[in-house]
Amino acid sequence: MAMEDPDRKTEVVLLACGSFNPITNMHLRLFELAKDYFHETGKYKVIKGIISPVSDAYKKKGLISANHRVTMAKLATKNSDWVEVDDWESCQSEWLETLKVLRYHHQKLLSAGVTNSLQDAVPITKLGRKRKQQPNSHEPLKKKNQSQAVKSVPQVKLLCGSDMLESFGIPNLWKLEDITEIVEKHGLVCISRAGNNAQKFIYESDILWRHKNNIHLVEEWIPNEISSTKIRRAVRRGQSVRYLVPDGVRAYIERHGLYSAHSEASNAGVLLAPLQKCAPEPCQALSPARP
Repeated sequence: MAMEDPDRKTEVVLLACGSFNPITNMHLRLFELAKDYFHETGKYKVIKGIISPVSDAYKKKGLISANHRVTMAKLATKNSDWVEVDDWESCQSEWLETLKVLRYHHQKLLSAGVTNSLQDAVPITKLGRKRKQQPNSHEPLKKKNQSQAVKSVPQVKLLCGSDMLESFGIPNLWKLEDITEIVEKHGLVCISRAGNNAQKFIYESDILWRHKNNIHLVEEWIPNEISSTKIRRAVRRGQSVRYLVPDGVRAYIERHGLYSAHSEASNAGVLLAPLQKCAPEPCQALSPARP
């Protein structure tokens, strides 16, 4: 049997955006499930996972400061050799649409790829020896390497749970053009429980159905009901969250006295940032395909 060429596999970077309030073991499991799925296809190679906590400007009820959330995410991933935390989104003074975060990371990879390619294309000559000039010999090399760099830039795919996928149908939460660009140019990796309606949701949307080959549904066969909301509730009630969040995160929560009844009331009655943006001009949500 011929050996599989790893260089022919499509490289993928998994990007998870969200509150991470706090980060839980389930958030980390999403990355592992997605990585297993891609590697089992034999077509992809996951090279990195990125956790991007949302900024405070998101205005979600109970959202504590980005500084705490980013620190906890870093504590949760400190022993990972492939998942890292990026604080660019969390440092923004205004809330950013998920699409803009995807574009940012894609552009970052693109810039790095072109820079590396151009560096590789510089001819190496020995000191004291003058290389004979060949007219225009460097031009095809430069173009060729730039072309290869663009082709080899990893795909940045949005990693999410089925709840985020289904939130595409909530009026004024997502812009239709944003959803289209996400599934067309980047792609979704959706972790869904067995028996979930994610596939039905895709079937009922013309846009999602059109780009269904770029939406990867990964079934989670070992049910895990851990959620940040339940973690905060347990902490408020003085209950243990050991084994539900990484030990470093649990210790940080205790040390800083996070997730009290007072913090849970923050942003109460405040309209979520995406809804504020869409309020003047209602955003069109995904609608089921008409018969």
